[in-house]
Amino acid sequence: MTLTDPAPTTTEGGLPAGRLFIDGQWREASDGGRTDVIGPATGRVITTVARATTDDVDAAVAAARRAFDSGIWSGLSSRERARILQRAYDLMRERTEDLAQAESADVGKPITLARVVDVNNAAELYEFYASLGHHLDGEVRETTGNTHAYVKREPLGVVAAITPFNFPLILSSSKIAPALIAGNTIVHKPAGDTPLSALVMAEILRDAGVPDGVFNVVTGSGAVLGDHLVGHPDVDKVAFTGSTEIGAHAASVASLALTPFTAELGGNAANILFADADLDTAVHTVISAFVFNSGQFCMAGPRLLVERPLYDVVLGILADALPHVPFGDPTDPDTVIGPLASATQLEKVAAMVERARAAGARIVTGGERVDLDGGFYYRPTVIADVPNDAEIVAEEVFGPVLTVQPFDTEDEAVALANSTRYGLASGIQTVDLAKAHRVAAQLQAGITWVNGWALLDPSVPFGGVKASGWGRENGPEAMASYQRSHSIVFNLDTAATR
Repeated sequence: MTLTDPAPTTTEGGLPAGRLFIDGQWREASDGGRTDVIGPATGRVITTVARATTDDVDAAVAAARRAFDSGIWSGLSSRERARILQRAYDLMRERTEDLAQAESADVGKPITLARVVDVNNAAELYEFYASLGHHLDGEVRETTGNTHAYVKREPLGVVAAITPFNFPLILSSSKIAPALIAGNTIVHKPAGDTPLSALVMAEILRDAGVPDGVFNVVTGSGAVLGDHLVGHPDVDKVAFTGSTEIGAHAASVASLALTPFTAELGGNAANILFADADLDTAVHTVISAFVFNSGQFCMAGPRLLVERPLYDVVLGILADALPHVPFGDPTDPDTVIGPLASATQLEKVAAMVERARAAGARIVTGGERVDLDGGFYYRPTVIADVPNDAEIVAEEVFGPVLTVQPFDTEDEAVALANSTRYGLASGIQTVDLAKAHRVAAQLQAGITWVNGWALLDPSVPFGGVKASGWGRENGPEAMASYQRSHSIVFNLDTAATR
């Protein structure tokens, strides 16, 4: 893959060194600073990228503002924008391997997961929003009196898209695609640890025909750049995905400028397994829900609630099954569970498990680091005999760790599921559809899956309640958050319109 113009030097990992993408040009940081990108599979440097300064953020925002005000993008018809997004989809398909390799090397994702899940889902987001671009209509409203009114949907302006380390490609696409089709311009700030796929996407969008200045990428430290970008007076909307704590801070900064803000934040989903569930399917779902992406998934299922007659049975099945789930080198096509994304994340997960162990929790399986080629590996872990107020239950672990708690009644299951401060996702495993509908209606979450997990589609919105944020990703609902309504009302009185 080519991340810079002209051809860059490469590092030990064989990946090109990355620059900032501003106003259609690749450039170094204003102070020449660079930062190492560490490969989670080995703990070694795989490449370097430019470390943007606040001056670089200003340059990117200024480019996006000029592009928006000029009308080179917002002035196109939505169908013209749709054709460009469709070309982006086609180019993503052509460059699947480039994107997958960048995502796997950068995040530590198993390469098969990166190809099948990350690239596929991200590309489909561009395709979906391109399809909506053929149907961006306003509305005529019936009014009282002798008036005629219609409502236009207009772009907001410059969007700051801030994304986390765990799903860089998908979570950026879920913001960039709807923002672009709505006519906005963008400054994208990817996570400092995982910037590579954002740079590949800058190439793809440029090659698809997105005009200069419409899409810009600044790489570097969120601590240095975040507040400056979020509070920038020329930013018209902030779209943020990340932790609840950082999201709350970012929202407070944006609020000072009254900048519209949407946030998909942390999660701590409960997966409720009823005694009538198809056990083989349910256990497969349980495992997938907490080891997917090494547990680094805001909508993971790290809390398993099991109806008491199956409690010991399920613990036994999990203890037998998990050691056989392919674990290790993300470049191996058979690997299902790779490393955590950083040394910091590994330390956090290991420390939380050790505190749970010290407090008397029972480690059913796992509970240990794995020394493998210097990478950030943690064994998939199941923990039992934990009270509901234990840290390992109450807080988001963001690693391959599952707590298992028993329940006796449907009402108790609902109460346990809702006892967290988060509300992003939830799951129900049962063959009783009446029960599934009844329980789902009571769960405090933005999305609930029945007899499955992570059943995501570009057309279906997801997002949080409570401390998991507000606003929605995916679906027409997401696109609406990148538009404003403009009502135009005519007085049809003859004297007034002559």
